[in-house]
Amino acid sequence: MQPTLHPRIKICCIADGDESRLAIQYGAAALGLVSHMPSGPGVISEDQIAQIARQVPPPIGTFLLTSQQDAQGIIAQQRRCRTNTIQICDRLNRGSYQELKAALPGVAIVQVVHVVGPESIEEAVAIAPQVDAILLDSGNPALAVKELGGTGRRHNWEVSRKIREAIDKPLFLAGGLNADNGRQAIAEVGPFGLDVCSAVRTAGKLDEKKLAAFVASVLAG
Repeated sequence: MQPTLHPRIKICCIADGDESRLAIQYGAAALGLVSHMPSGPGVISEDQIAQIARQVPPPIGTFLLTSQQDAQGIIAQQRRCRTNTIQICDRLNRGSYQELKAALPGVAIVQVVHVVGPESIEEAVAIAPQVDAILLDSGNPALAVKELGGTGRRHNWEVSRKIREAIDKPLFLAGGLNADNGRQAIAEVGPFGLDVCSAVRTAGKLDEKKLAAFVASVLAG
């Protein structure tokens, strides 16, 4: 897919309605709402996710981050949370993407690929035709306590660029992004969207000054 000069901004780990409104005020095109994870920041209850999602105006994306690996469990979770997008943070190993799409018409499916090496290119290429977008993140699902994102670490952007060039679906980039490297990420990877959490927070709370700085850096080009 061709590089995007002005990528969409996704603010992840949204904790409440105030954070969602602040993120939207600064131009966020999507919000990440984190359900149960084996590790990482930003987890809130499904009731909180549903409450936030109800308040978000269209066409803002509300991403349900799920660690579930079976299609039926993900379907049931989305029906409780009522987001317009599902972000699958681990590998889907029971059921299929087709099953998800049939059960949840109109709900976008985004699959996370954790960039651990060149083998991630093959993984992304195999998955991309079955989903609406790919999100590249830093993590390691193979650890005893899985890392499914939220690490604050950069991965190899050269691999990320090769994935973007190899697939014909929108690509979101996450992992270690901040106001100092956002333009570099755009130049080197050309993603459809940038996904940020820790760099726009202070003591876990969305920080307006950091948010403004990140957005300004992304729009500076």
